[in-house]
Amino acid sequence: MIAVNTLIKWVQDNDKESVERILWLDRQQNFAYVINIYLNESPFPRSISDIEEGIKQGIAFILENDPFVKVVHEEELSEKSRQIRDKAWEVIKELVTLEPAIFDKKERRELVLKASSIYQLHEKTVLNYLKRFWKRGKIKNALLPDYYLCGGTGKERRAGDKKRGRRRKNVELIGEGINVDEEIKRIFNIAVNKYYHTGTKKSLKLAYELMRKEFFSDEFRIQNGIKVPIIKPVGDVPTYAQFRYWYYKNINFKKKITSRQSSKKYEQQHRPLLGNSTSEAIAPGSIYQIDATVGDIYLVSRFNRNWIIGRPVIYGVIDVFSRMVVGIYVGLEGPSWIGAMMALANAASDKVAFCREYGIDIEEKDWPVHHLPEAILADRGELEGKNVENLINALHVKIQNTPPYRADWKAVIEQHFRITNLRVKPLLPGTVNPDVRERGDRDYRLDAKLDIYQFTQIIIKCALYHNNQYYLKNYDREEMMVADEVECIPREIWNWGIANRAGRLRSVPEDIIKLNLMPSDTATVTAKGIKFKGLYYASQKTLKERWFEKARNKGTWKIDVSFDPRNMNFIYIKEQNGMDFEKCFLLEHQDRYKDKNFEEIQYLLEEEKLQLKLLEDKELQAKVDLITEIESITKEAEKSFKEEKSDESDSKRKKGIRNNRRIEKMLNREKEAFELDKKDTGNKAEVISFNRTEQKEQFDENDAIDLLLRKQKEALKKIHE
Repeated sequence: MIAVNTLIKWVQDNDKESVERILWLDRQQNFAYVINIYLNESPFPRSISDIEEGIKQGIAFILENDPFVKVVHEEELSEKSRQIRDKAWEVIKELVTLEPAIFDKKERRELVLKASSIYQLHEKTVLNYLKRFWKRGKIKNALLPDYYLCGGTGKERRAGDKKRGRRRKNVELIGEGINVDEEIKRIFNIAVNKYYHTGTKKSLKLAYELMRKEFFSDEFRIQNGIKVPIIKPVGDVPTYAQFRYWYYKNINFKKKITSRQSSKKYEQQHRPLLGNSTSEAIAPGSIYQIDATVGDIYLVSRFNRNWIIGRPVIYGVIDVFSRMVVGIYVGLEGPSWIGAMMALANAASDKVAFCREYGIDIEEKDWPVHHLPEAILADRGELEGKNVENLINALHVKIQNTPPYRADWKAVIEQHFRITNLRVKPLLPGTVNPDVRERGDRDYRLDAKLDIYQFTQIIIKCALYHNNQYYLKNYDREEMMVADEVECIPREIWNWGIANRAGRLRSVPEDIIKLNLMPSDTATVTAKGIKFKGLYYASQKTLKERWFEKARNKGTWKIDVSFDPRNMNFIYIKEQNGMDFEKCFLLEHQDRYKDKNFEEIQYLLEEEKLQLKLLEDKELQAKVDLITEIESITKEAEKSFKEEKSDESDSKRKKGIRNNRRIEKMLNREKEAFELDKKDTGNKAEVISFNRTEQKEQFDENDAIDLLLRKQKEALKKIHE
């Protein structure tokens, strides 16, 4: 149906298009006045039936979007725009009411002449006011000036020979200046990247000055033996105002922030906030929210409880519909994909087995969650990039991201962290106390007593309490929940949702989930085993195929493995089919790393490296002492040799080696011979027995010894002769 102000688009035979606005209709006489909104023409008559027939035949169309319709707030108009509009309206406000007479060419001319006489305006001016009013929708605001079209917005002006811009004062003294052409722009770009987009955070003014020093100085002078550039005068170089205008016109905020501060700063505070979660959680598993926080407690090492290892990072995963804690992870590594991966893997794992690892026995009904959701809402960037592709493509989980520092978009998980902190912080030793600031106060870090295993037990207990006993005071139950008398406890809401809502949860084999989520890295096959992160592994397959023998004889090679940072007892070699894997076990002599997580092992290895570094000086000093003692003994031997040196020739000395060795061996035998029950008589007098038998035996023994000594001396004498 056509009406006044309807736009009709005509398609002509020559493929040209024209758009006409209907200004006035008389259906009884099948008559209408129209005007072409894009041509400088006056209104002309058209038959209504012709318009309707054109629409039926497809040569005319009704346009839904009016190019001149815009929202204008009166308070936002400038005073000048308002004056121009009101002046034009004052001229034509009486004429536009005279329909249809004003559309007739003869009558319109008389009315326009009369108005131009009254307001002292040219008749073309009055006629232009009328045309503008009709073309733009027959409203008063159609007379507003189009200032937004002025200035050539977005168009680059070409630099000619004549200086552009405002004329300088004192041109005779400082020069007219230069235009910024393509070569100057190139220099600007180099200077900005070299001096401004750096971590030194130089000011834009300093970057301009350094640019003039490097690019706008042709001559040099020698000052104190140093070559000092002489810069060109201000009339021959671009001004700072030109440099600043060019920079802010072409500013790249991402490059500026990442180069002057950091890419992390840009991602957290300055990147575009495009991520958003718009879908509603209508059932368990519709949306999981995941986030991380640094625990307000200091922990100690399981290897040595005197070692303080810092604050843990806690990951939590919560189902939005039921507020059920579906996954947790406690580690030492800062918020990262590894932590998120562990929490997501835990969300899809059997919680009975998980709790048993930490000495906690539960039943399936206490934590009945081992599924993947339909979507995951995160915010810190862990679920962006290549790591999350497996989660999206292989496991078909949607990822929704929120901007950083928008905790209100993830109020469920943020509130859970706050409540958990309030529950446990007053009960634990070594918690962060921000009030300990005064000099002399005891450092709260020294009160650390819990290790990461014990703290994980506490977090598991908190999750079980939250899921099974915590009453959600601010949870708005739906009408069906109220009718079914569902208590506002996460487990009860979860079970009701599973029974009464379309299932959003998906069950995937736990091993497949872990293989797709676990981080991958490179290991080395060596003769000692598969070396990974300083640990050694082996498997039945590697032993059967003699990998380690090959490595010892042919050289080492690299393989890709997957691993679970929570437990380094095993690593996994993926098969080519993407479904099977080879499980590798920690070797027996690596027992000290058994049942330890990646963070604890890395801490131990780094601590040992540090201790080794600290002992280097002590070991070197001992080595220097040893060298000194050896040199002293050697010098003493050389001194003795010089004192007893004979005149024998070298050849005679060499010929006597065998005999000398025989003599030395015989003498050594006397010295090295074993004597049991040996008694040292010292300088005491010999006791002579008056027993003749005992005297005879003693004499015979002494005679035998003397005889043996004499025989040995005679033999030595013969050898020397």
